Amino acid sequence: MAALRSEQIVTPPVSSREAELARESSRVLAACIGKGPTARLRVFDDDGEIEVPVGALRMLVDILANMAAGNAMSLVPIHAELTTQQAADFLNVSRPHLVGLLDRGALPHHKVGTHRRVTFRDLMAFREQSLAGSRTALDALAAQAQELGLDY
Repeated sequence: MAALRSEQIVTPPVSSREAELARESSRVLAACIGKGPTARLRVFDDDGEIEVPVGALRMLVDILANMAAGNAMSLVPIHAELTTQQAADFLNVSRPHLVGLLDRGALPHHKVGTHRRVTFRDLMAFREQSLAGSRTALDALAAQAQELGLDY
């Protein structure tokens, strides 16, 4: 994997051999989680050991599990600034809809020259808030359906 950078890192497509290796590695690493705040890994290429936080190990297990399933993944630093198109793609909405959210102040943003930018942190907070609102509305609808005796 590439060195830490401030931009997005995307996993490439994997071969069937790499998928199998990712599946096995994910299983072995997952067994290490929960045995303490860190884990020690031996690197055989240079006979060294490294100690990694369990949080990083959890991320690696998730990456490997997704690779095994053939899913591409993207790692985005929380402080990353996204374009309006990238933010719209993340929320699975159109760019004009996202711009409307920005114009109404529903989602914080700032300008770089004439271009709007949204931090990934703000985008995640907005998505969580939206999902919580959706869950609340669905719970209310389900309660109403039960009160009315509807069978769905």
